[in-house]
Amino acid sequence: MPKKIIVAIDEIELQKVKYILNNLDPNKCIIKIGSVAYSAIGNDLLTYSANKGFEIFLDLKFHDIPNTVQKCIEGLVSMPINMLTVHISGGIEMLKGAMEAVKGSNIKVFGVTALTCLSDKDTKQIYKRTVANQVKEMLEIADIADIDGVVCSPLELKLVAKKKNLLSITPGIRLKHTSDDQKRVMTPKEAISLGADFIVIGRPITSSKNIRRSFQEIYESIQ
Repeated sequence: MPKKIIVAIDEIELQKVKYILNNLDPNKCIIKIGSVAYSAIGNDLLTYSANKGFEIFLDLKFHDIPNTVQKCIEGLVSMPINMLTVHISGGIEMLKGAMEAVKGSNIKVFGVTALTCLSDKDTKQIYKRTVANQVKEMLEIADIADIDGVVCSPLELKLVAKKKNLLSITPGIRLKHTSDDQKRVMTPKEAISLGADFIVIGRPITSSKNIRRSFQEIYESIQ
């Protein structure tokens, strides 16, 4: 089975990251390095993870003028990363700049549709439309810009399924429905059944007292 699980690493100490990675199997998962870990540890974290055999999803969510985003990504293409993120709301030209920056590499560009912490109330205030309508608009832009895939909550996977050329990365994955900073959530098996190409799971694995066992339980649940 292809590696569908992306484990989110949100630590600021390299020793803690090393402990987590030593309890994970690079043949079964991909590592997500976001702004928390990257800001604290930097490229050393990318190199260490790659040397351990992990594919890397660098989740920095670039969002700036097209030239700036393109140059930021050009500065990263030599690093051992496999996927990265930009905000689709940066516009078509910004997305095209991102794709231009990764040309000739094996890095895939994924566009963030709407953060999973946002509710309908939030998106109506920010974008003057519901989450679903915001995601629909972002998917149209992603399609036109011809990026590799999108990041969306599991609740919008049915919308992504209509875009056959877009891969999906799905955060907001919880082993059970809880109240935390994520609003639009689903269990791993539910998300996979709806067609998620990759699911992002962080704290249920990395904060577990037995990381190896917690990961394996999730891995087996989606087979």
